[in-house]
Amino acid sequence: MKYIAIVGTNASFSYNRKLLWYMKKHFSDQANIEVMELAGLPLFCEDEATVPKDVKRIADAIETADGIIFSTPEYDHAITAALKSIIEWLSWGPVKVLAQKPVMIVGTSLGSLGTVFAQENLRQVLSSPGVEAFVLPTHQFLLGHAKAAFNEQDDLREAQTIEWLEQCFKAFVSYCRILKPLHQSEETKESDDHLLHELELSNGLDPNMDGQWQEEVQFEFSAVSDADTGASEYEIPDQSEPSVYQQLLDDSDDWLAPLKDSK
Repeated sequence: MKYIAIVGTNASFSYNRKLLWYMKKHFSDQANIEVMELAGLPLFCEDEATVPKDVKRIADAIETADGIIFSTPEYDHAITAALKSIIEWLSWGPVKVLAQKPVMIVGTSLGSLGTVFAQENLRQVLSSPGVEAFVLPTHQFLLGHAKAAFNEQDDLREAQTIEWLEQCFKAFVSYCRILKPLHQSEETKESDDHLLHELELSNGLDPNMDGQWQEEVQFEFSAVSDADTGASEYEIPDQSEPSVYQQLLDDSDDWLAPLKDSK
């Protein structure tokens, strides 16, 4: 698996850069992680007639990657201007390489919260119309007290922290594998369909019995509509039993009487 890891700042020193280089080294036997920088990139401006060369280089790398890892610092409860700018470049005009791309978000900060607000901000940006990336919905990696988190070799110190990062990365790898068919060519998809067909036959399943399978499932599990699971604008409230609030109003004479008598 190949991943593009983007340092979420253009600062010359960053603990988030250290985190990504640690991940590149620590997971080298599982994936090829290429760390890319934002330093020197122009601020996004829609007046530009063409995409800058350095932005195009990042876009080309993302297009052929299996997923993206963003490591974001937190400035004023949000991501940096540099990170927001590159996302705007990558989701503007013909350059829309983030759509349906699996994304993992990590972050480290000097404080105790570990960029929790910036990560939430980044999730909102990446899921917005025009960007539409597929952000890993679980396994947040929030590393606080960054200065003490790394040793002299820029490795993470705490075994518990490393273990959690490994769990997060494992979840991301699985997430990427699940989403990979979305980006497969028609030829590859046909090959996979053929393998699935052979697998079904080898397990004694008839791949042409979808209708019967659906009937069996419906027999076991009755269909659930929106009206069954929550209120909808067309749902008629059930008036068979009075609500707790209505009962309270009906019984008001009983519990208001002592208050009236005390005046």
